[in-house]
Formats: sequence, structure tokens, C-alpha cells
Amino acid sequence: MARPIWTGAITFGLVSVPVAMYSATHDHEVSFHQFEKGTSDRIRYKRINERTGKEVDYDDIVKGAEVGDGDYVMLDQEELDSVAPGRSKSLDIHRFVELADIDPLYYQKTYWLGPGSDETAKVYGLLRDAMADSGRAAVGTLVMRGKEYLTAIRPEKKLLVLQTMYFADEVRDPDEQVDSLPQRNKAKPAEMHMAQQLIDSMSGPWKPADFRDTYTDRVKDLVKAKSKGKKVKTADPAPDPTAASDLFEILRKSVEAASKRRAAAPASAASKKPATAPKKGKKPDVAGLSKAELLKLARKLDVPGRSSMSRPELEKAVRKAA
Repeated sequence: MARPIWTGAITFGLVSVPVAMYSATHDHEVSFHQFEKGTSDRIRYKRINERTGKEVDYDDIVKGAEVGDGDYVMLDQEELDSVAPGRSKSLDIHRFVELADIDPLYYQKTYWLGPGSDETAKVYGLLRDAMADSGRAAVGTLVMRGKEYLTAIRPEKKLLVLQTMYFADEVRDPDEQVDSLPQRNKAKPAEMHMAQQLIDSMSGPWKPADFRDTYTDRVKDLVKAKSKGKKVKTADPAPDPTAASDLFEILRKSVEAASKRRAAAPASAASKKPATAPKKGKKPDVAGLSKAELLKLARKLDVPGRSSMSRPELEKAVRKAA
């Protein structure tokens, strides 16, 4: 089993739930080292004192915060830790919110949260199940590795998932970053209709396994081929930007191409249809569905008042409507 990268406790109200945090993702890029061109000599980086030119040991390095006019306040790790006493072992919950209210723009990295021990698994399970029934996410803060993180915790099947998030002042204003954004409804009706057709023709269910990092695959092929003295076919160049005068025709051709690809798909894949409302008389198995999935099913069944229902109420209403 993997070792946790952090252990502590989720605290809300007077309740403390011991948990262990594990990485939920990993990078798969090709790892490179640096060499001097034309040689097999590795490049090394050293921590050099810019005044003396001498190398400095890592343990002798402290952090300095500039306070203006070239002046710095020096702080060591012990001083930094002192301003967050106890918090490095506490994940403090400040509010429970609707998960749909959190803009994905704020999400950073995902972690699994498991029970802190076998003895505390029951308390962990209670929190997980209560959150699943309420359909809400817990928003809190965590100090880890010398930094405070804003976090969102949500139930996901058998466990809790934690996602670190940006604070509000870390998200840039798009109006200050992006110039010349076109106003809405500037496109011709025919172009808008064709664009919507293209979106429809390329629509499908979200299946993560359908997508692959082809660039990393090509880099691996390049390394393998070059190690054997072979050549690798270069990638196609990027397409030219679509001119406004050609937009309708390009959209039309894109719709045709997408439609042909869908028609040529294997019959087994083509026969798969999106989930539909169950037929009357056949009760759906909804016990394991999330609140979002129940809401989707409730919309198909036209359940009145569904948007204001809790998860247990949704489950009951869906069973009754089906």
C-alpha cells in the first residue's frame, strides 16, 4: 500500500475525524536529464552565494521576504511554523456548500482521503455518508509543506476526495488578461446553427479512458527510434486559422466529417445510448447513485421540486416516479 503524504484530522464543530491523505494522480511525462550539447557531460546546479561565489549547504539557507528598498526580513522554517501552531495536523472545515456552486477554475490537485486508522473508520464512514446524503462539499483550509491550502472535500463512492483550490485573490480577472473578446450574437444565424450542429455531431459521454497523451507517446517513440538509429515521422503542422469568410463552409465540412466518423463507428459503440428514464413498473437501482446522478434522472422523470431536494428525498422521489 502507498504511504500517506499527510496525516491529520478533519475538524468541524466539535468533531475530529482522523484521516490520511494520498496522491490521486501522477504525471507520465518522459523524464529528461540535462547534458552539455555534443558531450555526455551532465549539467549540475549548485546553490551559490552571489557575493562570495561559494557553494552554500541546504541547511544554511533561510527565506527572505522583501519589505522595500532592497531590504529583506529573514525567516527560518521554525519561525514560519510558529505562526500556524497545531494547524499542520488539522484540516479545518469552514462551510458546507453545493458542489455545483464551485467553479472548476478554482481546482488545483486531487487527493484521496482515507480513514486515519481502523479504530476511527466508523467516524470517517459517518462523515462520508452524511455528506453523500446532503449532496454538499466541505470547504476548509489545510497547512501543508509550509503553505496554506483552500480545499474542497466531497464523497466519491467508498471514500472522500480532497481537491486543493486557489484562493480568490490568486485567480486573475479575465478582462485584465484577455484583449479583444467578441461580443455575443455577432455571428450570422446560419453560422451559429452550423456550429451547434457540429457540437451535436461531436457530442458523447465523458469517458476518461478515451483520451490519451499522444505527445508523450510520440516522445517515447522518438527516444526508442533514436536509440536504434531509426527516424521518426514528424507530426503534422498546426492548421491555419480559419478565415471569417470561409467559416460557414469549414463548419459544414466539419459536420459532414464528424457525421461520417460516427456512422463508421463499430455497431456496438453506435448502439450505446445515453441513460434514459426507466420504464414504468421497473424500479431503478438508485441506492449507489450520487446526488448529481439522481438529479439527472429526476429531470428525465420530470420530478417536481427536485432542485431543492436533499439526496434522500431525491432517491425517494425517483423511486416513486419510476
